[in-house]
Amino acid sequence: MLYQQFIVQMRKVVINSNAKVNIGLKVLKKKDNGYHDIVTVFQEIDLSDTITITKKPHGCYFNSNVDWLKNDEDNLCIAAYKLMEKNYGIGGINIDLNKKIPAGSGLGGGSSNAASVMKGVRKLYSLDIPNNELEHLAINIGADVPFFINGSMQLGEGVGEKLTLLKNKVSGKYLIIMPDIVIDTSWAYSQFKNGLDTFGSSINFASLLNKKTTNFNKLKLIENDFESIVIPAYPEIGEIKEKLCALGAEYASLSGSGSTVFGIFNDNALLEKASSYFTPKYNTFISSPI
Repeated sequence: MLYQQFIVQMRKVVINSNAKVNIGLKVLKKKDNGYHDIVTVFQEIDLSDTITITKKPHGCYFNSNVDWLKNDEDNLCIAAYKLMEKNYGIGGINIDLNKKIPAGSGLGGGSSNAASVMKGVRKLYSLDIPNNELEHLAINIGADVPFFINGSMQLGEGVGEKLTLLKNKVSGKYLIIMPDIVIDTSWAYSQFKNGLDTFGSSINFASLLNKKTTNFNKLKLIENDFESIVIPAYPEIGEIKEKLCALGAEYASLSGSGSTVFGIFNDNALLEKASSYFTPKYNTFISSPI
């Protein structure tokens, strides 16, 4: 557990709730519970929301800088608190969220927020809970939430909850492009039809990425299956990906099922040129892998 991300001041914890990108995503068969098995590589990046948690006697109050997040049962931050309260008998908290990661972007903002609340509550109430226990609890909130307990770079299997820490991150800077498009995850998964149990990847993501140096030619073999669904429906996303490659990205991809496209650059001059190209039209960020 890397506690340096926490700033603790008596009864308050401030947490950087980081985003992620998916480097490749293979969609496999649909399970009886309606979820799909997947194979993906999660990479944590330093684009983040900020969450401030303070103690109170009981209950949970939520406040945010965005009006689309409410103080109700659908809020993953509140779901995370209630899960911790149920399992560990803690007191109450106030949650103040400064939101920067857009909804529906494929960057895992909501899942990251939930995991951050769980870790923040653990710190605030001095609970002796190992990360693997938090991961087992986190799957009750959402498939991506367990990844954010440890973050960094991990292979995700099952519905994303079977995690294997990978030794090395993909080097370079990540140019994050966010078009003004919100893609519903349930819709995206619904577009995959039967027969995906034989659609699995012959490419071993872990073997390509778990090395001291990354071969970007091999990295280009890692694809996101959602591109075959999302790009025909939203051609602008495909155009962004093509332009990133044309401007010098070593690798470019859709992240998750959302609308965000990212490019990985190893040349700072090309990165700045690409950023200058996209910034007037889109919300863009330059991020580093964690």
